[in-house]
Amino acid sequence: MIPSDREIGQGFATVQIDGEAWRVFFARGPREDTRVYVGERVDSRTSILLAVLRGTLWPMAAALPFLGLATWWAVRRGVTPLKKLSRSIAKRSPDDLAPVIIMTQTPAEMSPVLDALNQLFERIKTVWDAERRFTADAAHELRTPIAAIRTQAQVALAEPDDALRQHALRATLEGCDRATRLVSQLLVLSRLESGAILELAKVDLSALAQRVIAELAPTAIAKRQSLEFDGARPCHVRGDEMLLAALVHNLVDNAIRYSPLGASVLIKTGAHDSNAVLVVEDSGPGLADADRPRLGERFFRAPGTAESGSGLGWSIVQRIVDLHAATVNVRRSKSLGGLEVEVWWHAGG
Repeated sequence: MIPSDREIGQGFATVQIDGEAWRVFFARGPREDTRVYVGERVDSRTSILLAVLRGTLWPMAAALPFLGLATWWAVRRGVTPLKKLSRSIAKRSPDDLAPVIIMTQTPAEMSPVLDALNQLFERIKTVWDAERRFTADAAHELRTPIAAIRTQAQVALAEPDDALRQHALRATLEGCDRATRLVSQLLVLSRLESGAILELAKVDLSALAQRVIAELAPTAIAKRQSLEFDGARPCHVRGDEMLLAALVHNLVDNAIRYSPLGASVLIKTGAHDSNAVLVVEDSGPGLADADRPRLGERFFRAPGTAESGSGLGWSIVQRIVDLHAATVNVRRSKSLGGLEVEVWWHAGG
């Protein structure tokens, strides 16, 4: 017996028909006397659902162990390169900075990590080599002035003659000054080679050159030299002020030191086509053409030079020039006859 429309109502409903539960859908037709009933026994629906679940869950339950095993294998295989990398680094000695190679074919996911790690090792190696060179250079170069100071101090202690004792003491002071200059040069060179980031700022090259010349004027006066500056202010460049001061100091100090008594030293600053230029020239003996390519080599000093020095000044000059993207030219001075050094800072550099 089918229930009436009022018992079912339009849409889905669960009803009892002849004592059995049915899930029925009822809809009215376009005409008043049209009725549409669709029904299914509830127990049949339940049986179908259970059959579907059995057909789905049992294969899944059987496949789960295999899925778990496959997942474990994939994860283990994926972390194996990381374990190899960890073991490779753990076995290394502190001074082993060679590139890391853990396998013939590195997974694509690990390539950026290995590249970054090897680049870090390369930077550390560069800094480490610079520190080793600095230590070796300092030990080597300081040995000579320290030995000279000790010798002169021993002479002064043992010398009964007052004039000779004063001479030995003056030589001791000169040795101290030389050691001080050497340490200062080595510290500047160490900073340049350490890879420190430059603090670039707008620097008035003319004002900076005047300050450096004023510091070195007593040395030039002691040698009865003419120290002349020709520069229009302002003359701006972008750079590290401390390093630029070291650059000018080394160039002017070299001109004074290696020029004879009564020589002339001329320092010029200016701008040409938006490019700043520093020129230092002297009336000294100059430099042989064969020796010019060696300028910038550590501890290189021209043969026949009587003046004391460390041979580091030009190394510092060349390094500062490179760091500031400038260029340096060395030639014989047309006006004074000695050495002429010209440093250019290019516009936009």
